[in-house]
Amino acid sequence: MQFASINDVTIHYQVIGAPADRPVIVFTNSLGTDFRIWRDVVVRLAGEFAIVLYDKRGHGLSDVGQLPSSIEDHATDLAGLLDLLSVKDAVICGLSVGGLIAQSLYHRRPDLVRALILCDTAHKIGTAESWNARIAAVEKNGIGSIVDAIMERWFTPAFRRPENTAYAGYCNMLTRQPVEGYLAACAAIRDADFTEIAKTITVPTICIVGDQDGSTPPDLVLSTAKLISGARYEVISDCAHIPCVEQPEALTAIIRAFLTSIPPGEVSAHE
Repeated sequence: MQFASINDVTIHYQVIGAPADRPVIVFTNSLGTDFRIWRDVVVRLAGEFAIVLYDKRGHGLSDVGQLPSSIEDHATDLAGLLDLLSVKDAVICGLSVGGLIAQSLYHRRPDLVRALILCDTAHKIGTAESWNARIAAVEKNGIGSIVDAIMERWFTPAFRRPENTAYAGYCNMLTRQPVEGYLAACAAIRDADFTEIAKTITVPTICIVGDQDGSTPPDLVLSTAKLISGARYEVISDCAHIPCVEQPEALTAIIRAFLTSIPPGEVSAHE
C-alpha cells in the first residue's frame, strides 16, 4: 500500500505503471466508496495506460482531515498528489463527487488536466434540502440507516439481488466509511456549484451516465455535457450510478474509444 502526506492529510493511493509514452488516467471515486470500485475497469486498462487511484480525504484509508472540507480542498489534495508523482496533463476520470473534484481541479490547475471523463456526475448535484436531510439522517442514526435508499440509486434491481454477494460487499463498503468523512463530503457536494466553471472547460471531455442512475439521472448529466464546449455524451444501458461496478466492460470500452479518438499530441505522456 502507498501513502502520502498531502496538505497535512494522509492519502492512500496506488500507481500502476505503463510504457512511458502512454497517458495517465487518474480515477476519483464516488461518495461513500474507496478506490476499489475501479478494479474491474483497471484490470482491463492496465498496461495500456498508466493509472493513479486514490482514496479522497474522509474515505477508505485516507485521513478525514480538517473539517469542514470543500470540493476545492479535495481538488487541492489531488493536485498535491499529482505534483508528488510528477504527473502532468492527466486524464481525470471522476465518478459522482469525483466528477466535481475533476471540474474543480481543471479550474484550479489546468496544467494537470489533459482530458476529462465525467461519470454519473454533474455541474451541480442535488439540492441543499436533500443533502441536509441526508446529513441529519446519518447524524441521528448512522450510515446504516440510509443504505437501502442509497443502494437504490447506486445499482439496478438486477444487481440488488439478495444472492448477489457483490451487492452485500458494496453495502459493507458504504457502511464502513468514516462517518465524519462521509458527512463532510455530503456538505461539500451540497455547497458546490460548477455551472459557470463547466462553461469554461475546453479540454476533450466525455460525460457518461447509467440509464437508471438515481443520483445523477441522464437528463442532468446531459445538461452538464451541454455546458461544456464539444463534450461528448454516452449512456450505458442496464446500469445505475456506479458503472465501474455494474457495467465495467461497457465503461472501459467507452473510455478506451474516447482516449483513442483524441488526436496524437493532445494526451501527454506520463512524465
